[in-house]
Amino acid sequence: MYMVMFVVNSILLGFGLAMDAFSVSLVSGMQAPGMRRARKARIAGTFAGFQFMMPMIGWVCVRTVAEIFTPFQTAIPWLAMGLLLFIGGRMILEALRGGEEENRFSDETGILLMLGVATSIDALSVGFTIAGYQAAEAWLCCLLIGAVTYLVCRAGISLGTRFGTRMAGHAQILGGAILILIGLEIFLEGVIFPG
Repeated sequence: MYMVMFVVNSILLGFGLAMDAFSVSLVSGMQAPGMRRARKARIAGTFAGFQFMMPMIGWVCVRTVAEIFTPFQTAIPWLAMGLLLFIGGRMILEALRGGEEENRFSDETGILLMLGVATSIDALSVGFTIAGYQAAEAWLCCLLIGAVTYLVCRAGISLGTRFGTRMAGHAQILGGAILILIGLEIFLEGVIFPG
């Protein structure tokens, strides 16, 4: 029974953590309606990798150097908001200038990595909630979170590609606005209305 509850809780945690990545995946799909499978896998894999890695890093920090990690926790919402405002603002500016080069923002490795960090950095705090787990349990929990994130992001990309074809010229502005709203939401949840 413990194992069933453990798996269910980990999957639910994965869904909760994957929502920001889902939204960004939706935007990625809207940016490139004709996206190939390899690119979809790369985008979803990046988000899943960060969602696996961040709680694991948080768990390691709590188990080893918790006193160093605790002050950094207050900076997490600020960092996520800053990254998402930067990327979203950049997308909107490019769209307004008529630039095509940012239409494939998720192709750029640096941008994709920044989005991965921005959408998963709040998952560092999950390391505190799983601090009581043994190493194998923490690893399995984080693996389930990553797997759920991958599936959720693939669904988001597919949904986005369908919308993207219908929204042609406005997808980039809408995508930038969504990223900015996600950044503000992370900030409000982490700073103004903390858990």
